[in-house]
Amino acid sequence: MELRVLKYFLMVAREENITKAARLLHITQPTLSRQLMRLEAELGVKLLNRGKYSVSLTQDGMLLKRRAQELVSLSEKTMKELSNKDGPLSGEISIGCGETKSMSILADQIASFQSEHPLVQFNIYSAIADDIKERIEKGLLDMGLLTEPINIGKYEFARLPLKETWGVLVRADSALASKESVEAGDLRDMPLLMGMRELVKNELTSWFGNDYEQLHVSATYNLIVNAAAMVRSGVGVALCLDLGVTYDGLVFVPLAPALETGSVLVWKKNQTQSDVVSYFLRHVKDPNLGISHDQA
Repeated sequence: MELRVLKYFLMVAREENITKAARLLHITQPTLSRQLMRLEAELGVKLLNRGKYSVSLTQDGMLLKRRAQELVSLSEKTMKELSNKDGPLSGEISIGCGETKSMSILADQIASFQSEHPLVQFNIYSAIADDIKERIEKGLLDMGLLTEPINIGKYEFARLPLKETWGVLVRADSALASKESVEAGDLRDMPLLMGMRELVKNELTSWFGNDYEQLHVSATYNLIVNAAAMVRSGVGVALCLDLGVTYDGLVFVPLAPALETGSVLVWKKNQTQSDVVSYFLRHVKDPNLGISHDQA
């Protein structure tokens, strides 16, 4: 497979029309059609369902689309890292970030780094830890800001000083909204929204103890913005971290006894980094910043 042909395929997948894709690629429609048929023959699968006026992806086509996007993205990232070696520091740094209050600390480091190196661009990808780790392994992300508990055996890491506090996000008219803290028994008969990560579920299971078996989990989520909309609509109360964000009509109430967790910035061990990533990691590991550096 050639990257050029994968880019052709991605354009067709986006436009759902071979003639329009050919025009945008500045090639003829017959040429594009031949390239797509050769790609199908090379892979031994059908990638497109061809209609009179449009095309759609087969199941194999959808899989190739995901893989092609990753390959093209990695290729473009590599080209940028290898170019512009002379002159001011420039390039891209891709960071995966979970939802955490510690993002404010990382944002401060990004701002201070860019004040010294204004040509550096940061790409922030928001997701849960499992997704971020997978993209780090594939080389699509340079590092990730993750909340614990997390298995960081494969990574070097810098521990951020803020502690993340667990609690529940409830409607302002809920009986829980006026409480200073919420105990496990208060949630026994309430519909709950819980994060998807298994390690987080295990942590919360330990906190609930015997009350866990009596919990009613009405939904799971990975982004608190979506969970907040469900809380507002009365789907349930959301178990979440205190992100220091105010949501209209909602109140955050901490758990009691308190449940706290830390955050770590991780990157792969023993991996050669681009110049711009290496410079940023040295910046983050500056002892004057209060971020402790270690490796598992």
